[in-house]
Amino acid sequence: MGVVIPLVISTCSWTVMHFIDRMFLVWHSQQELAAALPAAMVSFVVVCFFLGVATYVNTFVAQYYGARRDERIGLAVWQGVWIGVISIPLLLATIPLAPWFFAQVGHGTGVQSLEAIYYQGLCYGQGGMVVGAALAGFFIGRGDMRTIMLVNIFAALLNIVLDYPLIFGAWGFEERGIQGAAWATSIAQWSKVLVLFLLMVRLPFRERFGTLSGMRLDPTLMRRLLRFGAPSGVQFMVECSGITALIMVLGRLGELELTASNLAFNVEALAFMPMLGIGIAVSTLVGQRLGENRPDLAERATWTAFQIGIAYVLFVASFYVFAPRLLLLAHEAHADPAQFEQIASLTIVLLRFVAVFCLFDATNIVFVNAIKGAGDTRFVMITTVSLAAGAVVATWIGTEYLAMGIYGTWTIITVWIFLLGVIFFARFLQGKWRSMRVIEPTLVVDDEDIGDEDSLTPERPTPALDALPIPATENV
Repeated sequence: MGVVIPLVISTCSWTVMHFIDRMFLVWHSQQELAAALPAAMVSFVVVCFFLGVATYVNTFVAQYYGARRDERIGLAVWQGVWIGVISIPLLLATIPLAPWFFAQVGHGTGVQSLEAIYYQGLCYGQGGMVVGAALAGFFIGRGDMRTIMLVNIFAALLNIVLDYPLIFGAWGFEERGIQGAAWATSIAQWSKVLVLFLLMVRLPFRERFGTLSGMRLDPTLMRRLLRFGAPSGVQFMVECSGITALIMVLGRLGELELTASNLAFNVEALAFMPMLGIGIAVSTLVGQRLGENRPDLAERATWTAFQIGIAYVLFVASFYVFAPRLLLLAHEAHADPAQFEQIASLTIVLLRFVAVFCLFDATNIVFVNAIKGAGDTRFVMITTVSLAAGAVVATWIGTEYLAMGIYGTWTIITVWIFLLGVIFFARFLQGKWRSMRVIEPTLVVDDEDIGDEDSLTPERPTPALDALPIPATENV
């Protein structure tokens, strides 16, 4: 729990940030709310590959840390940082293409222009997102979740503080609307990078982990990071591309359908983002325990995290089913009552879909992060690409040729997530991940230590999560 709770708080802080972002936008303009989700999703898709590779630094740090090879940690982190640096000009180069791209999607003219504006503002923070993910891997991989929690809370609060004046025009700032929301997010991303860098290069870390001396490109380690991280990046990109494509199709159905879906996904974040924190914790614990050559402890941590995740999601899902209006009160506060009532009625129905698929999404998140923490990224990539392609094609055919409405699209989303959860659960039970490693084989255990049972358990503090009993389902 000492690993899980800070990460859940971290992801919840970003949930609150995005929740308030969109709450401010619906107060400012419901059309801006309709534009925010598609633009944000496209922005995320564009950065996903780089972000997936940089985030995979966490697994390298965790396995090096478990194997007691601290001198390799700083070098591994900087390979991810260089990925982020390389991504910056490539991401900024997409800014001029935004108006053309959103014009092709087919949303209303007013929504198109707002989507382009929001996307362009977010682009300035995308590189910071990638660099920040690599720097965060230094702390997460070693199990220092408290630092990440505090930094994420700081960045989220900064975003919220900047949102109000930049969106509405206050405290001497010009009213910028949706553009101001994007700028606030970008500033928060780079502030997070600055804080993480300053914390990482403190003297104790420089001496023990080489956090400053490792500031160089290491071709061998970079190739290894790309070997395992690139499939993870592709998986991340394809999964987000699939969701984005479905959102774009929903936008073609009408502004009401798009706005209601946006609102439903915003509320769905109450279940998704904390689960994402649990998933990061699972990936870290699996990496550390495999670095120690203790797959039994890795398995125990995964099952315990699954129990925690399912219990949490069941609690949140009960609100989606029995008290959905309660979750919409903040959005309703300053919105036009007549317009919002129509949006809310449709959103309440969509939240019942969310209540179903969030259970399978919890399963997906826990078990996909467990096998990715071991290095099983190629299987994850192939599975994700196949299912995402099937979901997008099915939605396109259903919408364009079979007159399938919004409920048909949300049914496809639910089936897609159900299949992801089932397949990755089965892959975990298969157990192939137990023998996988991402770090160099010679670094997992010293040659002189082979045969010495005590040497396989380094003197690292074992998180309390590992001490909990293994559920009976482990033997399935």
